[in-house]
Amino acid sequence: MKLDSQTIAKLAQHLEACELEARDTTKITDEYPDMDWDDAYAIQDEIRRRKVSRGNRIVGLKAGLTSHAKMKQMGVETPVFGFLADYFSVPEGGSIKTSELIHPKVEPEIAFVTKAPLRGPGCHVGSVLAATDFVIPAIEVIDSRYRDFKFDLKSVVADNCSSSRFVVGGAMGDASALDLRTLGVVLEKNGVPVAFGAGAAVLGHPASAIAMLANVLGARGEEIPAGTLILSGGITEAVAVAPGDAVTLKAQGLGSVSIRFE
Repeated sequence: MKLDSQTIAKLAQHLEACELEARDTTKITDEYPDMDWDDAYAIQDEIRRRKVSRGNRIVGLKAGLTSHAKMKQMGVETPVFGFLADYFSVPEGGSIKTSELIHPKVEPEIAFVTKAPLRGPGCHVGSVLAATDFVIPAIEVIDSRYRDFKFDLKSVVADNCSSSRFVVGGAMGDASALDLRTLGVVLEKNGVPVAFGAGAAVLGHPASAIAMLANVLGARGEEIPAGTLILSGGITEAVAVAPGDAVTLKAQGLGSVSIRFE
């Protein structure tokens, strides 16, 4: 690590304040260009600690930048990982206040819910499928705190991977009975299809993202507990939204899930 604990705490406070107050900032590596991956995740961990200390619960985990489309859009090559706080969760068919966000975008995902713990190293797609209780469609609302969505990978990790809101719904599916690679999705905005994709866009298989997360956590002496909700990453490019927009995700064999923006 290159940053001391005082600097990590300061940056965590700054980034979380930007999230809670819906204001943007320049990427933190502008001021701290030598920060490393351990620093980035330490800042994210401190943001998580701050939320828990105020009474928020952590209700899930997420993988980000896992589709080739998303990596190309953001100009990066490596997936990243973050956490989901309780107030990020929006009821199916519910509404989101855009005034609470900076520049929200939506992306279609397949969410996994585990029935057994997952721990790396050596976690693979088979391990994930065996430990999965069910999969379910999800829409993630990402909202980077960085001005104009311009950041590098370490800055976005520190910012909890642009996490802000999510909704799950539709039908629960048996991961072992579905071909998650070929499972197709259509994202609609105001009734018009705006993005199409299939599960294979996420690292060849959505479960690959979950396995990578388990291996990253395993290297830190942590595991994915049973009963964890995990967003496996955007299948398509992210789509910008504005007040008045209605977004629906239709997933092959898994029904649909919707949210509105006001």
